[in-house]
Formats: sequence, C-alpha cells, structure tokens
Amino acid sequence: METSYRDLILAMLRTGIFGFGGGPSVIPLIRYEAVSRYHWLKDEEFGEILAIANTLPGPIATKMAAYLGYKQKGTIGAFISVIAHVLPTCLAMVLLFTMINVLSYSTVIKGMISAVMPVIAVMLGQMTYEFASKTVKGLGKSLGSLLFVISFFMLQIISIHPAIVIVLFLTYGAIYFKRKSKLYSQNKEMSS
Repeated sequence: METSYRDLILAMLRTGIFGFGGGPSVIPLIRYEAVSRYHWLKDEEFGEILAIANTLPGPIATKMAAYLGYKQKGTIGAFISVIAHVLPTCLAMVLLFTMINVLSYSTVIKGMISAVMPVIAVMLGQMTYEFASKTVKGLGKSLGSLLFVISFFMLQIISIHPAIVIVLFLTYGAIYFKRKSKLYSQNKEMSS
C-alpha cells in the first residue's frame, strides 16, 4: 500500500506538535508513527536508522523525519516531512516568544514542565526496554549484558563521544552477524 502525502504530513505534524523536550522525546513518537501506526519500517530497521542518525550532525528528529519522507516519497517527501515536523515548533516559537519573559517566573508553567518530564522518562524507558529485549533475544543475556556494561563504561566513565561508541558497536554487529551467517551456511551445508 502506497503512502499518501496526507499520511506523511499528519504523522510528522503529530510528532512536531507532541514532541515536547527535543530530540530524545520525539524519537518514541516517530517510532510509533513509522513502526506501529503506518508500518513504514520494521522495528529493527528503525533501530538501525536511529543509530545512524545519532552519528550524523544536527537534530536527530529532523534527520529521522527526512529519512521517513525520503523512503516514502523520495526527495519531495523528505522536504515535506521535515517541513511538517518543524512547522509546529516554528509557529509555536513565533507565537509564544513574546510571552516568555512574563511566563518564565510563573509557578504554573514550572509545574507544567515538571509534570511532563516523567512522561518523557517513561516513554524513553519503554523504548529502551524494547530495544534491550531485542538485543537479549538476538545476542543472549550474557553477551547483551556485557555489551551494555561496556557501552555504559565507555559513555559514562571514560566519556567517549556517543558517535564513536555507536560506530564501534555497528562495526561489531556487522562482524558478529556476518560470522553468524557464515556459520549458519556452513552448518546448513554439513547437514545437507
């Protein structure tokens, strides 16, 4: 089934409108639109695109929007998708910028922001759990846990840039799955 421009625009408008808090909070929304609602991508492909988008410079949400638009409708789709994703934020900034000085000291606004933060944390936690489950399913508990500890050490303890960690793990993944498919082919030949 071919995706319509209307679906693409509506999906990206929703992510732009409801994506409060920047890139990390928008990723679960984009995942929902692309994987769950419209089935444009499988979960594994979304994870790969997310990893690649993390290594490139610039805002991750616009890179994801551009990829989805390009995949569905080519160059024009990428342009429309990014515009639809960014437009709500731009309009909101233009409309609200004049009121920011007045509202910045309001306890109501501070309370609203504080109320949204746990929702973002839960959404990111759910996405992390789902990716971790797939990792454990693909690599096993011990190797998955070991790789988690290694990545935590590299990111938090010795402060290696996330792009370098992602490239290292993508390289490891490519080698691991190439080796695994080679062993699978050899075992299949032996059983034949």
